[in-house]
Amino acid sequence: MGTFNYELDYSRIKDLRINNNISQKEIAEYLHINQSTYSKFELNKAVIPIELLNKLANYYNVSLDYLLKITDKPDIKIINKDIDKILVGQNLKKIRKDNKLYQETMAKEIGTSHSLISEYESGKKLVSLTYGYAICMKYNVSLDWFYGKIKHP
Repeated sequence: MGTFNYELDYSRIKDLRINNNISQKEIAEYLHINQSTYSKFELNKAVIPIELLNKLANYYNVSLDYLLKITDKPDIKIINKDIDKILVGQNLKKIRKDNKLYQETMAKEIGTSHSLISEYESGKKLVSLTYGYAICMKYNVSLDWFYGKIKHP
């Protein structure tokens, strides 16, 4: 498997929390996780599961792209607050087909296995944030579109 080198930057989750005068404990309780786990997210010492990042985006009413510094515009026209793994799989397949790639080729390009791409496309598994981010960066698409929060731009 190949490797990708896309660094996730979570600094905006800390900025938003501080600007809204909210404690780590309050956010951790909202996310149903330990404060120490949340603290690791803010320090970039742990990967935030996409489901939790989506909860934070909904909480602060900002886009996933904004949270990860893909854009500086926080506002988006959200059509779905929840993430549907079937829709995400369809979006992944669209990206792959638009780029004329086999599942195996895409898997190598983002550093995963052909079987995992297949499971993602069929909606059996939700694309993790790490791979979702890699896909969006590599193929220049919005995380919000990829995870089904907005219509295709």
